[in-house]
Amino acid sequence: MKYASQTSVSVEKSKGEIERILARYGAQKFLYGYDQQEAVIMFTMNERHIKFSLPLPSKEDFKLTPSKKYERHPDDIIKAWEQACRQKWRALALSIKSRLEDIESGIDTFENVFMSKIMLPDGSTIGDYMSPQIEAVYKTGQMPQLLSWMK
Repeated sequence: MKYASQTSVSVEKSKGEIERILARYGAQKFLYGYDQQEAVIMFTMNERHIKFSLPLPSKEDFKLTPSKKYERHPDDIIKAWEQACRQKWRALALSIKSRLEDIESGIDTFENVFMSKIMLPDGSTIGDYMSPQIEAVYKTGQMPQLLSWMK
């Protein structure tokens, strides 16, 4: 069962909670936006720009019941989709809060906790940049060149 799969906390309340959490831990800026496929939360902390992309469920995913045997009524599609959206936002709030508490409690460092979410100049994140390289290393067993001019 997914975390907060039965939550009644609204998306708006979760967004507000995330903003308050970030402010409490010292974020200087906060921004969020969304389209039908994802929401993005960005903030600045420790002189780094941090970006979380939250994939949003599609209403199409809820046309059938969980057993996939029956079509849902249009009102039930909306209810199931809204529940899935609430779950995603609660999970994001938990993720951000736990990362910040790891730092505050001395369990880990800011750089380690947020490394994959640090934005690069082109708007992508270090995670976006490194994930394909990590996959290649595991497939080939070969480390990539550190810098292209070091050949």
